[in-house]
Amino acid sequence: MKLTSNQKRLLKIIIGAAVYAFAILYKTDNAIASLGIFLTAFFIIGSDILLKAVRNISRGQVFDENFLMSIATIGAFIIGDYSEGVAVMLFYRVGELFQSYAVDKSRKSIAGLMDIRPDYANVQRGEVLEKVDPDEVKIGDIIIIKAGEKIPLDAVVVEGNSMVDTSALTGESIPREVSQGDNLLSGCINGNGLLTARVIKEFGESTVSKILDLVENASSKKSNSENFITKFARHYTPGVVVVATLLAVIPPLVLEGATFSDWIYRALVFLVVSCPCALVISIPLSFFGGIGSASRNGILVKGSNYLEALAQTEIAVFDKTGTLTKGVFKVQEVVPDDITEEELLEMTAHVENYSNHPISLSLKQAYGKEIEDTRISNVEEISGHGVVANIDGKTVAAGNAKLMQKLDISFGETDSVVGTVVHVAIDNAYGGYIVIADEIKEDAAKAIRDLKEEKVKQIVMLTGDAKLIGEKVASQLGLDQVYTELFPADKVQKVEQLFAEKSSKGKLAFIGDGINDAPVLARADIGIAMGGLGSDAAIEAADVVIMTDEPSKIATAMKISRKTLHIVKQNITIALTVKAAVLILGALGIASMWAAVFADVGVALIAILNAVRILNVKKFQ
Repeated sequence: MKLTSNQKRLLKIIIGAAVYAFAILYKTDNAIASLGIFLTAFFIIGSDILLKAVRNISRGQVFDENFLMSIATIGAFIIGDYSEGVAVMLFYRVGELFQSYAVDKSRKSIAGLMDIRPDYANVQRGEVLEKVDPDEVKIGDIIIIKAGEKIPLDAVVVEGNSMVDTSALTGESIPREVSQGDNLLSGCINGNGLLTARVIKEFGESTVSKILDLVENASSKKSNSENFITKFARHYTPGVVVVATLLAVIPPLVLEGATFSDWIYRALVFLVVSCPCALVISIPLSFFGGIGSASRNGILVKGSNYLEALAQTEIAVFDKTGTLTKGVFKVQEVVPDDITEEELLEMTAHVENYSNHPISLSLKQAYGKEIEDTRISNVEEISGHGVVANIDGKTVAAGNAKLMQKLDISFGETDSVVGTVVHVAIDNAYGGYIVIADEIKEDAAKAIRDLKEEKVKQIVMLTGDAKLIGEKVASQLGLDQVYTELFPADKVQKVEQLFAEKSSKGKLAFIGDGINDAPVLARADIGIAMGGLGSDAAIEAADVVIMTDEPSKIATAMKISRKTLHIVKQNITIALTVKAAVLILGALGIASMWAAVFADVGVALIAILNAVRILNVKKFQ
């Protein structure tokens, strides 16, 4: 059986510890034999560290933890502290093993969260069902997804209905019902029904592939904290080596009664304490954990720099359609004139029956009953105006104000009505009007409230929609500002103006979903795309992707960001405080090598376990 790296490390520690115990218990007057046994234990336990130090020195990477441990333990042997030299290396390797287990656990937790890559796809080819690799499936192929299987590629349902578990992508525990015409996202799990679907994206462009790529590459974009620690370690460690050298040499030459062996020991303690691995390991791990925790909540963050920036958001700028609203036309109001609401809706749905325009579809959906084709005749669509048809022998006209004017039918003032107005006339008499408008998302108001609780100073909406509609949405949601009737270039210009209103350290986040939002997403400090129904261009340009259509997840992302930064600050404080204390005690001769190893390995372990905590927080509500 092949041993893992951690198992090999553990085996060396056990064998080395046994030889070390024998060296302590073995009583002999032969100093060379005693030294030989201690050296054997030392090389069994620490040979990897010594080899790494030599290898790194040959590459020009001198001042790392391997170099510091090698110098400290070899120095202990030189001044005759054989037992302590071995013990320090043994304690260091045990701590290193725990570190490795802690890091592996956190990475496996994140890998478990993202275990969404499908292993195969069932492709229908003629009468045969072939099981193939998702990479081999082409756009337009028909795939069969059985109950319990992962959806292998983005597709559209052509037959069947089922409940789909989207929790791996969106963090939502409630399954979503799908039927003919609905989109399927790869990586989700088909629940209880058999689905036949047509592939709309190749695997490389599918949702699951993009998500895996985002998470795998998130660590390549470092936060300011990580960059600071990397630079700090680069200058700090050589500085400490110089100080340790001076500590070993100058006091014995200057102070009366001072011995070289005593001050070299103090210098070695100083060296062991100086290792910055607690910071170097735990801080990137904290951000990695934060990214994993965000993905568990249906939020993809493309780098730890963006996760850090979320906590500094001062201005949040929203697109309207598809972001704060559903982007779907729906009947909001039916206003009849001398007939009932039911009659007005029935007549309008029948006259619009043969049109596939979104407004017509929303009217038929609001009617909700089966439309009888036999009642409809002489349908005439008047471009830019509306539709005229005979319904049950009556002439029914449905359309905009221009159609009413064309037919010389008088109607009341509707300029103040928010939404698209469909006027209806029956036998040349005005029958009333129906208001159709985009619907605000259920959690949009909660999203704005949550952002204000997260101390976002200004919440703005930019939209290309009419002033009346934009202002009504802004009023309903409690936004601070709204700018309407904007083209994509106008949105970029408005964002440029808003940049001047934030502080030097503050960040501006833009949240959008459409192709026309891509330029603004790219320009903002943090671009956030609504990934559930958002366009590929918007998702590509964004720094953060919300995998659901819930704008309230933006506040969740900020909470995760602040929690991550809180843990990072805790780790920096703990590490620097303990190290500073032991460095001073070591220089004064009070702290032993054991205390030095605790200040290095022990603090690193505490920092790592603290960093892993963020993975255990399942929900940030």
